[in-house]
Amino acid sequence: MTSQLGGRMAYAVWGVALATYFLAIFHRSSLAVAGLAASERFGISASQLAVFAMLQLLVYAGMQIPVGLLVDRYGPRAVMLSGVVILTLAQTGFALAETYPVALVSRTFVGMGDAMTWICVLRLVSRWFPPRRVPIFTQLSGTVGQLGAVVAAVPMTIALREVGWTAAYLSTASLGVVLAVGLVFVVRDAPEGRRIPGPRMSWPGIRTSLAASWAHPGTRLGFWMHFTTQFSATAMALLWGYPFLVQGEGRSSASAGALLTLIVVAFIYSGPLLGLLIGRHPWHRSSVVLVIVSAIVVVWTAVLAWPGQAPLWLLVVLTQVIGFGGPASMIGFDLARTSNPAERLASATGIINQAGFAASLVLVLSIGLILDWRTPGDSTDYSPDAFRWALSAQYVLWAVGVAQIVRYRGRARAVIDRRALESGVPMT
Repeated sequence: MTSQLGGRMAYAVWGVALATYFLAIFHRSSLAVAGLAASERFGISASQLAVFAMLQLLVYAGMQIPVGLLVDRYGPRAVMLSGVVILTLAQTGFALAETYPVALVSRTFVGMGDAMTWICVLRLVSRWFPPRRVPIFTQLSGTVGQLGAVVAAVPMTIALREVGWTAAYLSTASLGVVLAVGLVFVVRDAPEGRRIPGPRMSWPGIRTSLAASWAHPGTRLGFWMHFTTQFSATAMALLWGYPFLVQGEGRSSASAGALLTLIVVAFIYSGPLLGLLIGRHPWHRSSVVLVIVSAIVVVWTAVLAWPGQAPLWLLVVLTQVIGFGGPASMIGFDLARTSNPAERLASATGIINQAGFAASLVLVLSIGLILDWRTPGDSTDYSPDAFRWALSAQYVLWAVGVAQIVRYRGRARAVIDRRALESGVPMT
């Protein structure tokens, strides 16, 4: 039985898939408010605690292409269901872990399960909604999903205080059981049927599929758009934003926390705006990205070049422009949709999705190395000057990314027929 594109069934499928992605982000972020509790429970240092975040990012980025291939072969419903099962078991293991190695293994599997959700959401959106509405639903999915990071803070803080580590993490793990039931009984791969498997793929077939996706300049353009827009906000939110604001800019803990929250606020309102803009003007996707990147570079330059501490208003502006970077990175996924046939859409999305996380990892590590280089001895009392040196590493990544965007957007426009693009028909 075939359901209508954009009808009630489409919203039901999207709702369950979006709730699953929301839970994955919740699990990913649940350790952010449990740092002190984790240090006490496992007897670990600050650097060992940081390994949790780095490990999850590495696993998430490394899983993108394999997950994309799995979605192309088995469909988004089966892959997302597997991801929920892995997340539930991993979070249960983390709840029961009493040693650091066991906790690390558990968080590794949290990263694996997390990686198996977003690409599935994108595939379901592209299958269940009319092409012109896909950009706005992609942005809405990212925005609502990222709220999981915000929602994780308050309930996890309360739960850890009131019921303790094990009960807090077990209770959140149990939510996966509910969503697994929803995936089984509600979600279908497409309006045409519950499961639409792709062709069997051998290793030569996999190499051919990935090579074909990467060979299209639209995929490469999407890759570099994702690479260039995301890393600044990710590095700030993941690890270095709080130290920079407190030690580099002399802000209080409360002020630093509020400024970091404003990045999420910018993400929330900019996503739907960019979705509407791209839906109406698909031919200008790379131009929109270049404008946003330019704004990020200009404001960062003003902050880093400001004599002494930057004023609060300028730091607020900084949070807003880098907050636009997250939704801007999702424009790259729309390039995958209009540059690849349906049978390799997920693998192309996986190629693009790893770009921003790879850039973020490079930046996070670079900032740490430069801070250590510019700080005497083993001290962690980083100076404002050390932060200026460290955060200037972003300019290298911006230069590489912008050069590649300019390079590939001309090539992409040469092979994508404008009339077909504006009618919403994906190009091969």
